[in-house]
Amino acid sequence: MTEPTQEMGDMSIKDDKMEAVEEDDIVNPWEVATSSAKGVDYDKLIKRFGSTKIDDALLQRIEKLTGKPVHHLLRRGKFFSQRDMHMILDLYEQKKPFYLYTGRGPSSDSMHMGHLIPFIFTKWLQDTFDVPLVIQLTDDEKYLWKDLTLEQANHMAFENAKDIIACGFDIEKTFIFSDLDFISNSPAFYRNMCRVQKLVTYNQVKGIFGFGDSDCIGKISFPAIQASPSFSSSFPEIFNGRSDIPCLIPCAIDQDPYFRMTRDVAPRMNHLKPALIHSTFFPALQGAQTKMSASDSSSSIFVTDSDKQIKDKINKYAFSGGGATVEEHKEKGGNCDVDVAFQYLTFFMEDDDRLEEIKKTYSSGELLTGFLKKELIEILQKLVGEHRQRRADLTDDVVRQFMTPRKLKYDFPPPTPPSDKKKKKKQKNSKAV
Repeated sequence: MTEPTQEMGDMSIKDDKMEAVEEDDIVNPWEVATSSAKGVDYDKLIKRFGSTKIDDALLQRIEKLTGKPVHHLLRRGKFFSQRDMHMILDLYEQKKPFYLYTGRGPSSDSMHMGHLIPFIFTKWLQDTFDVPLVIQLTDDEKYLWKDLTLEQANHMAFENAKDIIACGFDIEKTFIFSDLDFISNSPAFYRNMCRVQKLVTYNQVKGIFGFGDSDCIGKISFPAIQASPSFSSSFPEIFNGRSDIPCLIPCAIDQDPYFRMTRDVAPRMNHLKPALIHSTFFPALQGAQTKMSASDSSSSIFVTDSDKQIKDKINKYAFSGGGATVEEHKEKGGNCDVDVAFQYLTFFMEDDDRLEEIKKTYSSGELLTGFLKKELIEILQKLVGEHRQRRADLTDDVVRQFMTPRKLKYDFPPPTPPSDKKKKKKQKNSKAV
């Protein structure tokens, strides 16, 4: 197998390895670390990964085609990078179908706010473009990487499905699946896994993901599992056996290595390359240099936290960009670039004017840290409270319905047999003559 080309902005494996050594920021599917208090340098990351920055022209095109303002996470650059988004918009303009695919690696019974970001945005995409959505729960991955039993990982997947459904997804448009439950009953999915596995060498997965000789063989074969939902032929119940329905993947930028690999093998499988739209990282309460962890309850706000827990965590742990004293703060002002409470507001406060006013008054020193945190606490208490109630109202039967392979509300004509394609081509050629 030759190295992936840079066609369509895809980075070669060789280049990715070399750049990773030179950069201060560490970004891969299992580790994100930076030495900067402001967080990861996303402009450098775009160059390193070979993706394309989302610009004003793309945002304007989305608004023009949909007739709706873009989501605040998009216009504020929280989703900042893309691959082939214009191709997806071309399809929408031509009234041709595509579908969404995103996922979650369940590592705890409850998701935190950082986990919710891709799903909040994915729901907007689904509502705006009215398209099918598949959500992969990689409980097999967590079993391979974490000290968990298969049963524990599978249980966490079911619990995380509740958190995801509580974001408001439409059951008629959405299929959620656990790898451990679904793959063994899906010949079409398994066949695509095998096709990917045959096209990627051991040296290449080592180059892309940094696997070592001591890693179990399950880790080495896992990327093919995450790649397979990118192909509509993996879901014959939804797409009626069609292999030509394009896919758009909203995900955090650390997941991009999986899909650079996928985009390389897709043409040789006679499949379409998936398009992607990447998000930035959601900072831990302690600041951008620390990592949120599902096992550390103080590092983030969880969707199961009570109002009191939210208030206490923000007041106690949220890193402040304000002055050490009130006098110093009023004199020098606060630093919004490193202040976690303000950064959280950029994700969850929808009102642009109010956010700009807060930035101005906090930077000048007029607004104190305590009042800034109070504003965030009120927003998160409302958001988490509503989510918590929707989750509580869910029954296990509804979750199982979401996770049952089935036809969704969309109709896809069956694929044209090869003989019919030749006949149509012959008829077209005769007409041209």
